Amino acid sequence: MTAGSPGSTDTAVTNQGLASPMSASQGSANTAAASPVVYLDHASTTPVDARVAARMAEVLNSATEFGNPAAASHDYGGIAGSLVEQARCQVAAAVGATSSEVVWTSGATEANNLALFGVAHYYRERGRHIVTSRTEHKAVLDPCRELQRRGWQITYLVPDRDGLIDPGQVAAALRTDTVLVSIMHVNNEIGVVQDVSAIAAICARHGSAWLHVDAAQSVGKCPVDFAGLGVDLMSLSGHKVYGPKGVGALLVSERKDGPRGAHVQLAPLLYGGGQERALRAGTLATHQVVGMGLAFDLAASTSSVETARIACLQRRLWQGLAAIGGVLRNGSATHSVPHLLNVSFDGVEGESLLAAVRPHLAVSTGSACNSSLGEPSYVLRALGRSERLSESSLRFGLGRTTTERDIDTAIAVLSQAVSRLREIAGTRPEKVPNLGTPG
Repeated sequence: MTAGSPGSTDTAVTNQGLASPMSASQGSANTAAASPVVYLDHASTTPVDARVAARMAEVLNSATEFGNPAAASHDYGGIAGSLVEQARCQVAAAVGATSSEVVWTSGATEANNLALFGVAHYYRERGRHIVTSRTEHKAVLDPCRELQRRGWQITYLVPDRDGLIDPGQVAAALRTDTVLVSIMHVNNEIGVVQDVSAIAAICARHGSAWLHVDAAQSVGKCPVDFAGLGVDLMSLSGHKVYGPKGVGALLVSERKDGPRGAHVQLAPLLYGGGQERALRAGTLATHQVVGMGLAFDLAASTSSVETARIACLQRRLWQGLAAIGGVLRNGSATHSVPHLLNVSFDGVEGESLLAAVRPHLAVSTGSACNSSLGEPSYVLRALGRSERLSESSLRFGLGRTTTERDIDTAIAVLSQAVSRLREIAGTRPEKVPNLGTPG
């Protein structure tokens, strides 16, 4: 993928088939695309790449590609089946897996559930202990709570103030009856990257603890090598990578090397057709699978130039926000992807701030799955942030269409909104401590 130079002004990656925010604001048949609101919520979802959408439409409109991919008795099924396998190869190649390790799901949430419940039930006679962290996505935490209700024991690790889990914490938490460790690769709220390779080595030495990694936010943002990392299970999402919603995958390792001498086994969640190696019953949506395959193929070609461009934009955004004063950056600045920036604004009520910027910026206060609850971010609370600062945080998700003009707009809008809200609240800006350091 080619992109504008890191310092270029208003360079959206339009050669990726995505409408730039600038051109979109000048008019479009699509109402959402025509909005002047700057989209900075790529961690929630990404716009579908035009090339992905076009290929999906071809499959939907084709006179030969509409067959049931499991119908091997005729060419219609065979053609659809070939498309599914091609997409399986594309996903595998993008993340360092083999195609036979890719199990299609409806998204990362289902993949997480299949990993957690699948391991828990398959190995329930061996042990009923699972290790995870307090900063995982709800698609991991809620299944863990359900397993607790059913009698499993869960150890929740607490990260340091930067959001990082020390691999030694995992080693200390393992027990003879531990069957699974589930640790996210890239955190969906603060963007920190965990050392899953070191954790995988610890689990392998343990001998009976498998490692599951939620990597929904990883692909296209940092290198992902399923085999090289040594993890046993990995959850992937289509719509975080400029692909369609409603499709994802669980990578299930077939490696038999190491002290265990066997690969992980799962009990299925769904029964009824034997598809996906009998791990996930149901007729596959060929067009969605094809879309995810192409999206991952495109993501795999993401150049270091584009990553550097995003990093420049993030630094520009952070420096501009830090200059406001009374601003705190949440999460490690060094062990993180540049595509996410989470910031707390002291002396400002969170919902008021979100309401003030909403006409101009599409941002969130954290995970989209929690935005309707109106609760402080449990991720930030786990980092030791106060409830007040957790409530006054915003998450910025940068992506292929983000430009310098978008960043400058965000800085200007937030500077004005924070100043006005502090004035209303009676908090003088000069009395609010500068909690962050530009970097």
